[in-house]
Amino acid sequence: MNQEDLFKNVISHAKEYGFVFPSSEIYDGLSAVYDYGQLGAELKNNIKAYWWKSMVQMHENIVGIDSAIFMHPTTWKASGHVDAFNDPLIDNKDSKKRYRADVLIEDHITKIEAKIDKEIKKAEKRFGDSFDADMYKETNPRVKGYIDKISSIEKRMKRCLDEGDLEDLKQLILDEEIADPIGGSRNWTDVRQFNLMFSTEMGSVAEGSNKIYLRPETAQGIFVNYLNVQKTGRMKIPFGIAQIGKAFRNEIVARQFIFRMREFEQMEMQFFVKPGTEMEWYAYWKEERMKWHRSLGISEDSYRFHDHIKLAHYANAAADIEFKFPFGFKELEGIHSRTDFDLKQHEEHSGKKLQYFDPEENKNYVPYVVETSIGLDRMFLAMLSYAYTEEQLEDGSERTVLKLPAKLAPYKVAILPLLKKDGLPEKAREIMAQLQEDYMCQYDEKDAIGRRYRRQDAIGTPFAVTVDHQTLEDQTVTIRERDSMQQERVSIDQLDGIIRAKLKS
Repeated sequence: MNQEDLFKNVISHAKEYGFVFPSSEIYDGLSAVYDYGQLGAELKNNIKAYWWKSMVQMHENIVGIDSAIFMHPTTWKASGHVDAFNDPLIDNKDSKKRYRADVLIEDHITKIEAKIDKEIKKAEKRFGDSFDADMYKETNPRVKGYIDKISSIEKRMKRCLDEGDLEDLKQLILDEEIADPIGGSRNWTDVRQFNLMFSTEMGSVAEGSNKIYLRPETAQGIFVNYLNVQKTGRMKIPFGIAQIGKAFRNEIVARQFIFRMREFEQMEMQFFVKPGTEMEWYAYWKEERMKWHRSLGISEDSYRFHDHIKLAHYANAAADIEFKFPFGFKELEGIHSRTDFDLKQHEEHSGKKLQYFDPEENKNYVPYVVETSIGLDRMFLAMLSYAYTEEQLEDGSERTVLKLPAKLAPYKVAILPLLKKDGLPEKAREIMAQLQEDYMCQYDEKDAIGRRYRRQDAIGTPFAVTVDHQTLEDQTVTIRERDSMQQERVSIDQLDGIIRAKLKS
């Protein structure tokens, strides 16, 4: 199955089984807005809980807050969003489609990278165990030419973005003969900047309304509360403030299902450090965040670091953790060294001091900040697309299974009476009552047991407990593991311990 078909199947599966629905679907939907169904809500909550536990519960110097979506409008002037929160957009005159110019160029680079990978794979087959990929990249003229071309494109794009040279950004697209991904046309308009913030009015007409914004990021809610948290929590540098919350961006080029939406959720942590130590903390959090992703048991080649070509106005270092989605490697999480830009800007615009008194240094200073920011919706999509598997079994039958990390699965256990009679449903309900205080459980007694297993496989339930006539005789049940489909006969009293141990592993 090619990657495009895989992605279509993931989207279809998400709707069919209650993970994600188009928003307002009975009114033909709303572009780039989605609702999370009954299983999607559980998966989202599990991702949030797993992140919160690792970030807040397991760190005594990191605390969490929940700031308001509406903020004083000067907040966004101070942060630079009013003046600089723009995307460079370009339209194709033939297809009438609009694209981000930088994304078009990045996708073009990805195609060149694919050519490099293809050349390397061919060489690996030719040379076998003696093959040195790094040496091949340096010496093979064709591969070296591709690498030099990528470097040239990246440098030119960075200069255009840094200097706001939209004319040359368009020229780069023309020079590289980048075509419309849909229609193949190269008939482009000029590149223009478009501000991404949603604005609205607060207050009635009678009392005089004020223009405010739906927050385009959650970070500023942390920065304006930095001193409140530091003082009330008696926090000592280095310390962090974490938050999970909604943000809103008027994405003109919203696409790829829930990857890029107009309403989305972020899991962010701002780590306040002593000036001069930010780069060591930046390196620390890069490593820690990659460890967190890999702790879920996803294959290591699904992740990679990508250093930013263009740094945001507030950063002196930035990298993305990219995930291999069905449509290629794309940003999943950002780690940024934000310097003291945000706090100093809020000091200037508010007239309030946002400094930290360091008892060891015996002086005040504005802390530097290292940020980790992960898109919850993107994390959801990463887990869903990685987990989606179509398998052919030994007996020739097929099954679709979501191999979600057990920690994140919407339901942990399915309780299945073999028959709807002979006291089996009653016993199954009794077992479910014992387990559901600690685990999300689903009871299912409809259809043959094989079909019920397939339903649970399709929604990612890691364990299925079958209650049969032997259960009534000796208080044992069959527990089935989703990925291996192996079954084991165990005592009812052992169930909690077995499930708990496997969820921790």
